Amino acid sequence: QVQLVESGGGSVQAGGSLRLSCAASGYTGRGYCMGWFRQRPGKEREGVAGISRGNGRTYYTDSVKGRFTISQDSAKNTLYLQMDSLKPEDSAMYYCAADPRIWWEYSDVLNHMNYNYWGQGTQVTVSS
Repeated sequence: QVQLVESGGGSVQAGGSLRLSCAASGYTGRGYCMGWFRQRPGKEREGVAGISRGNGRTYYTDSVKGRFTISQDSAKNTLYLQMDSLKPEDSAMYYCAADPRIWWEYSDVLNHMNYNYWGQGTQVTVSS
């Protein structure tokens, strides 16, 4: 049984930084496509950053490029999201997700419908 547990969320002022962590168990991280998603109240869940299992490439939604960095520590089975230069519009519940299928395209890696395993989420609040 795959389990994902996020941590690292919190409140920060605009321009600040946070690092989210996602501890995974029940599988080997390198065998899964991993991603970070976020959801604001009343909005659809959106893909923020992902790592393709097929080619190991990282993908980012345009609004976070140059500010967020996704990384993976396979030895610790942990996924990270370093978030710098945070903006109020980054405020959301952030979720870690995993799936064993192989995708190669940006539109697949950042599509929340393609993921079967989800964490419980961690709240990020950025004040202006």
